[in-house]
Amino acid sequence: MKTLTIRRPDDWHLHLRDGAVLEAVLPHSSADFARAIIMPNLVPPVVKVSDALAYRERIMAALPETDSFTPLMTLYLTENTDPDDVAAGARDGHITAVKLYPAGATTNSQSGVRDIAKVAPVLERMAEIGLPLCVHGEVTDPSIDIFDREAVFIERVLAPLRKRIPELKVVMEHVTTKDGVDYVKSAEGNLAATLTTHHLIINRNAILAGGIRPHYYCLPVAKREEHRLALRAAAVSGDNRFFLGTDSAPHLDPLKECACGCAGIFSSINTMACLAHVFEEENALDKLEAFASLNGPAYYGLPANEEQITLVRRNEPVAYPKSVHTADGPITVFDPMFPIHWTVEDHPVG
Repeated sequence: MKTLTIRRPDDWHLHLRDGAVLEAVLPHSSADFARAIIMPNLVPPVVKVSDALAYRERIMAALPETDSFTPLMTLYLTENTDPDDVAAGARDGHITAVKLYPAGATTNSQSGVRDIAKVAPVLERMAEIGLPLCVHGEVTDPSIDIFDREAVFIERVLAPLRKRIPELKVVMEHVTTKDGVDYVKSAEGNLAATLTTHHLIINRNAILAGGIRPHYYCLPVAKREEHRLALRAAAVSGDNRFFLGTDSAPHLDPLKECACGCAGIFSSINTMACLAHVFEEENALDKLEAFASLNGPAYYGLPANEEQITLVRRNEPVAYPKSVHTADGPITVFDPMFPIHWTVEDHPVG
């Protein structure tokens, strides 16, 4: 039996949804993670600080009494976002970041940004106060192939934006391409990237080969194998510009298994076990703590967690649930398509 003890990790990109789904999925994040950047794409979206405070109250009400967990709230950037509201929320510690969704790029992104120039006053104020911008990095131009949308976003939107406002602190979320990895590596300051658990494990064959498998469909969509390998290399490199953001995104099974299924993979429940498997395969278990527990807090200007968790490698595969049940229906858990031998042994208590 092999063990690995690391500082308690954080999740720098997490969807908790609301209502019955929130109540069902939150305990699977709070069991392992100390903090998480909470995505604001609810219906209606979290666009004002008052919305974020109300959502935070609902999260804390759903938190198991035995768990210690801090939701780091974000605002959904729109072309009507008030720079003063953003600055006040940051000053008072109510928000940790602002999220940029190009309109129509992913789930519940219809209220997102269509013209980046219209949010310049907000971005300039964020640059002044050091508030990070979390970016869903895809263009939505229908003429651009879905597998090329990340690379084109870098060229058309992100690179010009960072040139225009170099002081703006940017997190390029859920990078899925070698193009994205290379862009982050080439940047000089104020740019980092999150990597998801599932994008380190699956390529686009998982969605399409042998039949359409909707529970591997996510946005940004999984890419070719060469891109997956580039993501893995970045994750295990120790480079402090890359850190964990699971983008765990639960959807009820009927909303995934239909003619127009939702994008999203629910991975909170087995993320740390899957990551231990990946890092072990890459002979880089000594780099897992940096990726999951150290690099993210450093970029966000927060202290690393003092608590620890212990990962244990069992001789026999560990049985994880195939789904999580909510009052509204089941949510399928990410299946990495390999036996999982790792589990988290010690869960911190509040």
